[in-house]
Amino acid sequence: MTIRILPAVGDPDAARAVSALLSQLPDAEPAAAVADSTALLNTLAAATAQGATGQAAGPGAAAPPTSPAGGPPSAVEGLPEVVLVHERIGPVPALELIREVALRFPAVGVVLITTDAGPALFSAAMDAGARGIVGLPLGYDELAARVQAAAQWSAGVRLHLGGSPDTPPGPTGTLVTVTGAKGGVGTTVAAVQLALASRAAGRSVALVDMDLQSGDVASYLDVQFRRSIVDLAGIQDISARVLQDAVHDHHTGLGLLLGPEEGERGEEVDDRAARQIVTALRSRYEVVIVDCGSQMQSANAAAVELADVALLVTTPDVVSVRAAKRQVRLWDRLQIRKAADTTTVVNRLTRNTEIQPPLVAKATGTQVARTTVPAAFKELQPCVDAGRMQDLDTRSTVKQALWALAGELGLVESPAARQGRGGHRARPSLTGRKRKAITVGAAPGSGAVSGSGSGAASGPVSGPASGSGSVAGAGPRFGSRRGSAAAAKSPGPFDPAGPYEER
Repeated sequence: MTIRILPAVGDPDAARAVSALLSQLPDAEPAAAVADSTALLNTLAAATAQGATGQAAGPGAAAPPTSPAGGPPSAVEGLPEVVLVHERIGPVPALELIREVALRFPAVGVVLITTDAGPALFSAAMDAGARGIVGLPLGYDELAARVQAAAQWSAGVRLHLGGSPDTPPGPTGTLVTVTGAKGGVGTTVAAVQLALASRAAGRSVALVDMDLQSGDVASYLDVQFRRSIVDLAGIQDISARVLQDAVHDHHTGLGLLLGPEEGERGEEVDDRAARQIVTALRSRYEVVIVDCGSQMQSANAAAVELADVALLVTTPDVVSVRAAKRQVRLWDRLQIRKAADTTTVVNRLTRNTEIQPPLVAKATGTQVARTTVPAAFKELQPCVDAGRMQDLDTRSTVKQALWALAGELGLVESPAARQGRGGHRARPSLTGRKRKAITVGAAPGSGAVSGSGSGAASGPVSGPASGSGSVAGAGPRFGSRRGSAAAAKSPGPFDPAGPYEER
């Protein structure tokens, strides 16, 4: 039996030593080492999607094997049999990472590489889900024995899973986090409307309020529910029954996991609890939308790190764009997420706003969604005051824009379309995918969004946008001083040579 091994080692020298020793093991097929916890989880998720669709792992690769029953390949067939986790992996601690892998990919045998092979750590590693420990410095015999034992265990689990085609392959839900550059930029409105759009497309959706001290999801959807995310924080194994008790079934069809009524209790939800809660939700729902608020804590930082799509909402003003830049830099310093993997959504955009999406992209280093959201608070105010965001009129340009954004992110695709793209867990590309000229971003029965002035249309627009919305690029181009007489006299804060760029 060929044993596929994926090492997760952050230190380059240690990674070379581990790879050299693995290459000597009989029947071993070691992969290139991954450098951090995020890369490991992304690699395993991609392997799961490839196994489920029967696609090979890369050009020239052999087709995945069939299941033991002789049928089509299952999701676990694309996964390695053994994962080696070095004790100094980051940014997630090794034991937390082992627990995450064990929860999300139960058919993978995990072995911990550590300098401390004592009974206390051995017990903690077993509790986390490891199948063995290898002490440092590495020895051939010990490594071979632990890898072989983990591989045999993995083969037994896969035989059991393959014998039942109805057995779910594990968490497959798409995780989208929505974070505000600062307070008041429309984060919760965006999260709620993205969730409603996904639900209207027939997908099961969970909306999580992880703005733990000042979350407003319950207020925006007129909900009073005594359970909250805090009730799941101290539970080691979140079963389907426990999750069902904590999630409120809203009449719109959304599953709501609300923030605590007492803001100080938000401290009870740490990064370990957040990872476990998000994993449990992804195993039950096709789409999980997390409102992270604007203040970074360990819990919502963990959610951003795990997200398939991380949205950063900003408004087109100097203060918000600077805050967005600070947020992106914070994520990069803490190794939560890279700027290139973050998508910025520009809210409350008008044609006359001097800060347009190209400047936002330049300032933050992130991707900027093609769909922008117009400034039309009068449309929102009645629903906000009534606490019934689900009743927002289908003719609202704000709603049309946010539902178009859901289409751009791939949250409203049919199951057949997702299978054609290799499964809905694949991270969508916001720069390479052609825009569909269909009503995918529109509310049911409202017609297509294209041309509504919400930013849903793609390509240059020569005439004025209809409605109160705007289209990216319709205002003054960044770096140009033709926007106003004042700009022609002196460089404004948006000029690349001005003080904004120096900050």
